[in-house]
Order: sequence, then C-alpha cells, then structure tokens
Amino acid sequence: MPSPPGGFEVPLWRAVAVFRFAALAYVGLLILRDADRYAHPVVAGVVLLVMLGWTVTTAYGYARPALRGWPLLLADLAVVLGVLLVGPWAQGRGALAAGVPILAVVWLAGPVLAWAVSGGRRRGVVAALLVGGADLATRDRIGQSTLTGTILLLLAGVVVGHVARLAATAEQRLHRAVELEAATRERERLARDIHDSVLQVLALVQRRGAHLDGEAGELARLAGEQEAALRALIAGAPPPGPAPEDGTGTLDLRALLARYASATVSLSTPATAVPLPAPVARELAAATGAALENVARHAAGRAWVLVEDEGETVTVSVRDEGPGIPAGRLDEAARQGRLGVAQSIRGRVADLGGAVSITSTPDVGTEVELTVPRAAR
Repeated sequence: MPSPPGGFEVPLWRAVAVFRFAALAYVGLLILRDADRYAHPVVAGVVLLVMLGWTVTTAYGYARPALRGWPLLLADLAVVLGVLLVGPWAQGRGALAAGVPILAVVWLAGPVLAWAVSGGRRRGVVAALLVGGADLATRDRIGQSTLTGTILLLLAGVVVGHVARLAATAEQRLHRAVELEAATRERERLARDIHDSVLQVLALVQRRGAHLDGEAGELARLAGEQEAALRALIAGAPPPGPAPEDGTGTLDLRALLARYASATVSLSTPATAVPLPAPVARELAAATGAALENVARHAAGRAWVLVEDEGETVTVSVRDEGPGIPAGRLDEAARQGRLGVAQSIRGRVADLGGAVSITSTPDVGTEVELTVPRAAR
C-alpha cells in the first residue's frame, strides 16, 4: 500500500538515489582504470553516459509519488538489463576472463532496491531474480563470486522490502493515532460545552420534576434518561444492548454493564475493553445487577458503579448514599431465608473464585466491591 507524500518512505527513496549516484561513481572509476583492456572502450564510455542519464532520471522520477508506478519501475529494470547485455560486448570476453569486473558492477542493484521500496519483499525478490538471472546468463563461466553477487541482490531485496513495509505500517498507525487524538480532543471540547449547557439543564429538569405526577413527572423521567445517554456518549462508553462474543469466547464487561446506566445510576468504565470469559462476565454482571436492585429497594436508587481492570482480576464497585446496613442485618436476613445478598451476590462471585466486600456506614451509604479472577475457577 503506497505511502502518502512526505511519509516515512521518502528517506528510503532518497537513500536509493544516493546509492545509485555512489555506485555510478564507482563504475566510472573502474572504467577509467580498465579502459585500455576493453574491446570497445568508446562503447563503454557511451554506456557510462547512458547510466548517468538514467540515474538522474530515476532520482527525479522516484522523488515524485505520482511517477513511482509500473512504467518507471519496468523501464528501470529494462535499462539495467540492457546494460548487462551490452557490457560483455563492450568489454570483450577476454577482459572478463582476465578478471575485469562487469560494466554495471553494483549499479545493477538500483532497480532491486527501487522495487523493494515500492512493493515490499516480494517485488524486491522478483527484481533480484531477474537481474541476477540476466547477470548469470551473460557469463561464460559461473563462479563463486558471481553466485555471491546474486545472493546479495536477493538479500538486499528482502531486507529493504521488509524495512519499507515496516515504514508504511508505522506511518499508517501514526496517521490513525493522530486522527484518534484529534477526535478525542474534539469530543472533549464538545463534552465541555454540553456539560455547561445541555446536561445542567436536563439535570435541573430531572431534579425539579422527580416528585411530580402526570406529564411533568414523565418529562422529568425522560430528561433524566437523556442526561444519562448524553453522559455515556461524551464519555465514550459502549452503547447499551446485547454484548456479542468476539469469537474467542470472551465478552466486554462494559457492554454488559451499560444496560444498568440510567439517570440514577452512574457508570464509570475503562476507555478500553474489559474482556472476560463469557460465563464470568455474565455472572459478574448479574451480581452487579443484584446489588443495584438492593440500592433501588433500600437507598432511593441513586448509585455509582466503577469498573477497574487490574490485569489478573477485575473489580466492580457499587456505591450508594442510602441509610446504610445496620450491623448484623445481613446475617439476620440470611437466617430468615432472605438470601438476596447471600445467593445473588456472594454466591455468584464465590462460584467464580472471587470475593465480595461490603462496607456500610449508617446514614452515609454502602459500598459493595465484587472482585473476580479473569478466569473462572
């Protein structure tokens, strides 16, 4: 996948251009040194000028994203293959047999690097095989040094292609992170505006009309529901509704608990998912619902739910501002056969291998803390 202009691939294209000019300078030095041993030194000079012109052309073309397409890539490969085919005739078989380097030398690696940067490892390997095969086909005798050169081309294609793909992937992730940061800042700005206006008005309507009858009471109830929905929206909470499994047998606890959020129940969850095995998530959500039922029955329904993901364990805290639980009341209720807390809350959490902590202060409120391990016992 191509990188946008100014992306992380730009330094790679510049490095390819620098490599080609440096390789061309090395070729020029070898031609000056060995020209008297060539069969057609003038032809070798013309080939050097062609290589210079093509190096300038590719440096210009690859520097512009619109030109980094197949026409330039194929032309680049064709020029290098042409230089490989003309080289033996310009130098002469005798000079090559005497150990004179081929005319292109390391310059022939240019299209391999270009293909690798443009398309990753696969393109780099294809170009290396084509260039290496053409080099081997022009040789009268294939030695260890020739094979080594072809292997180095393959390695260059693989390594440079891999680095190019990593750069493209890193750039995409960076763009995504920037977009998310911009969206988060915009949501925070909207949240401040909404909190200073809409939420305060809805909360005022809900408080003033909570004890009224008829249409006024219904209006207050609707205002409370809309306040809770808006708070969940600007906080980025998951929408209420069924929580489907993600294909690995886990559920996001946030989605299960979102159904309990209302005008009287405030839900605070982590920004990221809280995945739990499906049975654990359902039982923990059910225990939380049982705790909220007790709040609705004994503490006027106003409650705060906090979810904490602690790695190996997950804790859900339910706090209210009710009258509190008198000392010994829970044990007395259990003896009387009223097993709501004992079975619906403690029983469920105990079956999961977790623990329940209930802290209550008269006239202050009660906090129920449910802690379960990530995997059920």
